Amino acid sequence: MIYDIAVIGAGLVGLASARELTRRHPELKLAVLDKEPAIARHQSGHNSGVIHSGIYYETGSLKARLCVAGAREMYAYCEEHALPVERCGKLIVAAAGSELPRLEALYARGVANGVDGLEVIGPDAIREIEPHCQGVKAIWAPNTGITDYARVAASYADDLRAGGGEVLTGHGVEKIGQRPDALVLTTPAGEVQARRLLACAGLHSDRVARLTGGSRLPKVVPFRGDYWVLRRDRRDLARNLIYPVPDPAFPFLGVHFTRRVSDGAVWAGPNAVLTSGWATSPSRSASAASGAWPAATGGSA
Repeated sequence: MIYDIAVIGAGLVGLASARELTRRHPELKLAVLDKEPAIARHQSGHNSGVIHSGIYYETGSLKARLCVAGAREMYAYCEEHALPVERCGKLIVAAAGSELPRLEALYARGVANGVDGLEVIGPDAIREIEPHCQGVKAIWAPNTGITDYARVAASYADDLRAGGGEVLTGHGVEKIGQRPDALVLTTPAGEVQARRLLACAGLHSDRVARLTGGSRLPKVVPFRGDYWVLRRDRRDLARNLIYPVPDPAFPFLGVHFTRRVSDGAVWAGPNAVLTSGWATSPSRSASAASGAWPAATGGSA
């Protein structure tokens, strides 16, 4: 059998892309290939679960437009498919006066990006939303929310199968060859042939690109994010989502508090750890520590 399209990667991007292709072109024979024994085993199943509102990205950029539109569509999709979702809101807090210019610039960017409901609030309003949080000022972003992206990915896979597509787990692509009428993807489970190939391989994207004869550059530089988890009896320290004002010296949003929609747990993190030997997603735990912060846990984020 020769598929019309093969998609490499059964994470959120690969499954969503495949799902949309089958929705627009139901006549297609399409398969999603993944090297793991189940879908969403990497970043898609190990992230913090936040539905970002679109406040952070450069105005007019594709990221900004897609994040604002994508958040709206994700809420609608979760509600339509009875998936866990909550529009809980987020505080972006300036802890010191020196952070206020960056906070104000971020607010202006969010307004320009079309993010609804943004508001700059003072210390009293901060404490009303998060009683244990202190700050000079904060942005209240009421349209930020949380969901369970592993379950979203599973629902995408169900939609794909219902539309006639296939999900082939245990099919890690080791070689990409070409015949006159098709590409040949060599996997441990056998060859898969397809007329077109779409790669959505996440942290393995550079490796997949090299299999096609592409350049070794750019190359993915992998970082891992570790999280701590508040003890059950201290979850009230953060009701929902609390973020710092992003520091341009660091390439991520900073250590923040995130409540999980799946179990109510509150995560604190992530850090950013340069990872070697990263082919297997890390999963670590440590024994409970004394004080306000309990057990340390880790995972791809």
